[in-house]
Amino acid sequence: MKPRPSAVLCLLAFAGCSVIPPLQSDATHYYVLTGPALGRSGALPNPGALQLGLKAVEVAPYLRKGSLVVRAGDNEVAFPDNARWAEPIEQEIAGALRQRLLAAPAVGRVFAAPFPFEQARDFDVSVQVLRCEGVRDGGGRNAARFAATIEITTTGPAARVVVRKNFVAPDAAWDGRDFARLAALLSESVGALSQEVVAALPEK
Repeated sequence: MKPRPSAVLCLLAFAGCSVIPPLQSDATHYYVLTGPALGRSGALPNPGALQLGLKAVEVAPYLRKGSLVVRAGDNEVAFPDNARWAEPIEQEIAGALRQRLLAAPAVGRVFAAPFPFEQARDFDVSVQVLRCEGVRDGGGRNAARFAATIEITTTGPAARVVVRKNFVAPDAAWDGRDFARLAALLSESVGALSQEVVAALPEK
């Protein structure tokens, strides 16, 4: 006796259900850089302080993968799928840097590029990030590592470079596994970078 079509369909449906894998929860974690509490965010701009323009932060191309970067040795980098930046890292750094510059007493306002045409600025600041990553050296000396170049220029048609310098944050010990801690350590490095920028600012 031939099986009825309805029975065949039921068997096929049951077989199909049995081979569909169960849904997996997304184990990806997303991280941000942290800055200081913005106690001055509601304050009026200080007209006597410096008016700065912050150009778009540039980062080395390998840092643009979206993942936190882990370096092993001089020539190998890894991009863990489960540890990602919540925003492009250049935007994370620019936002954190702007917050920290605004917290400096010497700075009145910080304009992000593209700059308002009608707003005069004392200096423009540009940053190129060369390293922003965790390092596993295989000997248990894991660290967070950050390096950048800073350039400060005057503004206007005759703009000129007044400061150009390299910045290398001190290596900070990291356990090689805790990515939240790595993001916090890199945040501290951006804080040190902002202090370097403030210290390098010329007077008006």
